[in-house]
Amino acid sequence: MTIQDAAPPQTEQKRTIDVHNPITGAVIGQITAADEADVQAAVERARVAQVAWGALDVRERARLMRTWQDKLWARREEIINTIWNEAGKPYGAAFTECVGVDNQLAYYTSRAHRILRPKKRQTLIPFVMRGEVVYKPYGVVGVISAWNYPYFLPMIDSTAALLAGNAVILKASEITPFTSRLAVSIAHEAGIPRDVFQIVEGDGQTGKALVDHVDYVAFTGSTATGRKIAVQAAGRLIPYTLELGGKDPAIVMADADLDMAASRVITGAWENAGQACLSIERVYVEAPIYDAFLQKVLDYAKQFKFDASKHAYMGTMINQRELERSKQHLEDAVAKGAKVLWGGQPRPDLGPQFFEPTVLVDVDHSMTIMREETFGPMLPIMKVNSVEEAIRLANDTDYGLGATVYSKDFAKAREVCLRLNAGETNVNRFVMGIGTPDVPSGGMKQSGIGRRNGPEGLLKYTQMQAVMIDTMRGQRPGLNVLDPVTKITLLFLRRLRRVFPWV
Repeated sequence: MTIQDAAPPQTEQKRTIDVHNPITGAVIGQITAADEADVQAAVERARVAQVAWGALDVRERARLMRTWQDKLWARREEIINTIWNEAGKPYGAAFTECVGVDNQLAYYTSRAHRILRPKKRQTLIPFVMRGEVVYKPYGVVGVISAWNYPYFLPMIDSTAALLAGNAVILKASEITPFTSRLAVSIAHEAGIPRDVFQIVEGDGQTGKALVDHVDYVAFTGSTATGRKIAVQAAGRLIPYTLELGGKDPAIVMADADLDMAASRVITGAWENAGQACLSIERVYVEAPIYDAFLQKVLDYAKQFKFDASKHAYMGTMINQRELERSKQHLEDAVAKGAKVLWGGQPRPDLGPQFFEPTVLVDVDHSMTIMREETFGPMLPIMKVNSVEEAIRLANDTDYGLGATVYSKDFAKAREVCLRLNAGETNVNRFVMGIGTPDVPSGGMKQSGIGRRNGPEGLLKYTQMQAVMIDTMRGQRPGLNVLDPVTKITLLFLRRLRRVFPWV
């Protein structure tokens, strides 16, 4: 159900937005953009509904969401087809989105009651005082999500916020709205109240209105838009988390398994046509293996299935804006001396937004393609003289979302990871973190604020409340804040804690 389904009839003309199939360019549907009044009405309904939802035992919320999980999995082929139709994403990539959401729901529904239960805390005077921390929902969470993973991204934010006891209003991308619409309708079928989990459809104007009314904002998208949301949220003194852009490096060390490294670097760069915040966007290879690694990359590139079929390894880009940015970055690199070893051309014979997966060499940090987020199927590879040089170049960026190191020496690779300024680091396989529900995932620097996944990803949707109790044992009425017994007790405890700090 969209917000327009539930809103009262309007006399004014609403803005409409066409939704296109990116493979063919054909219009596949239309959404009506929710305006300020629509958003405000949705938030008001959500605020009323959240009271009962937040009062439910966590296990009861988890039970309803497990039912939702099962229904989503049972209808995964319908979800995959919707993703294919509006995002042009091949079957394998769409299937992994389904697996990611299923794993996330399984993780949180089985653990939320333990993560959210009150936690005892050490008090100033043991045995006399008791202390605990209680986790309370914020109220209404606004989730503003991106088009590149139209199922996984909005759902992993929404599920955590719902389990924490919040109502959620989801503003999916206007480019890919139908996948979220389907997932939310299945939630309602599972018994999650309609006003607890709503959709408002529209573009940036709708998203801006949402930030003006909710109690918490979870945003996924570009760094430029993230800055605007941060300013807007700060003006209202409401909390927010931002998962923003990246320029993720891969470092191929001299002892790497070249076949594994080459094939996985290709996958990391070209999955979803490079349209992922955690895509591998630049590769640094130690000089002794550089030529051999390039040959492996070309060997695997020749085997890479790129076409308009549902079972390709890589399909279309989403629209002309994204395609043009990739072309501009490529043209800038070539003008500054880079060489195209593979691909590098638009493919209008396949569809209006197809662009060949591309391998570039002779690149350096004077080129836009090595410094700014490309968000396209580009694989620039740079020779380095040492791991030290690779680390320096990898950190030479305003971004800090993810990074991958390829090596057979796991201990040494781990040490390299610890020196990289990225929120998610991986050895020998890219994007392990965000796909692992127990591991917090998020960015450093200009790549975002806050974390998804793990206990941290659930607790971020709660406010901590301290509850302190004085049992009054051994105390007498008095007006002096520091009576003799309290003073003696505090002095004794100070000495005791020098020896036993946990008391």
